[in-house]
Amino acid sequence: MPDVGAVFGSYTYLASEVAFGAVAFALLYRADALRRAGVTIAALYPIAYVWDWYTLTIGVFAIELRTGVDLLGIPVEEHLFMVVVPALVLAFHETLHGEP
Repeated sequence: MPDVGAVFGSYTYLASEVAFGAVAFALLYRADALRRAGVTIAALYPIAYVWDWYTLTIGVFAIELRTGVDLLGIPVEEHLFMVVVPALVLAFHETLHGEP
């Protein structure tokens, strides 16, 4: 595997979130499911935020290749992660099982 960290440096995590987020957006748009996915993600976000904040606070994991910008106590990339991951799951679900 190529070392994308050598290319993007401290923007590696952000770049990966943008790339996978673009895939999720495209699939949700194609499935006409942007609004439904947005509602679900908004409902999940507070739970994901508390879980993420807690695990980072107690040291469960550390993020090395990030911008260093924090928002509300967690890296900005983690906020994107909490949107992109459910969006991608919903995008695949809607693409595979949505109405044609």
